[in-house]
Amino acid sequence: MLRRHSIRNERGQTMVEFAMVLPILCLLLFGVIQFGLIFNNYVTLTDAVRAGARKAAVSRHLGSANATSTTQQAVKDAATDLDLTYFNSNPPTVTSTWQHGDPVTVCADYPWSFKLVLVGLASGTLHTCTKERVE
Repeated sequence: MLRRHSIRNERGQTMVEFAMVLPILCLLLFGVIQFGLIFNNYVTLTDAVRAGARKAAVSRHLGSANATSTTQQAVKDAATDLDLTYFNSNPPTVTSTWQHGDPVTVCADYPWSFKLVLVGLASGTLHTCTKERVE
């Protein structure tokens, strides 16, 4: 008995549609993952700078040189998820007169890059600052 093939036969249609949509879904998924990693780095950097500013606010009695190095070390200690070798060549900046009630400003930078399928699409530097009053 001969089997007739109909043009309206839909066998395999779902697999073809899935094969066409899969690359787009993968790029979208990997893009969301990359964005999440960059945002996580930003949140970690912001928290580390906040911890450093808090340390600076209570370190007035150490003198300006020791307070600055103590603050920079506090930022490094709090930035556990980031590559700390970057902070060795680009330490956080600490600005203050170290007088009671004056502000202390702690700023830090960290590089980011957005890559999809090993292709760098964008890159830049995350920058954050926090200001506290010296106690």
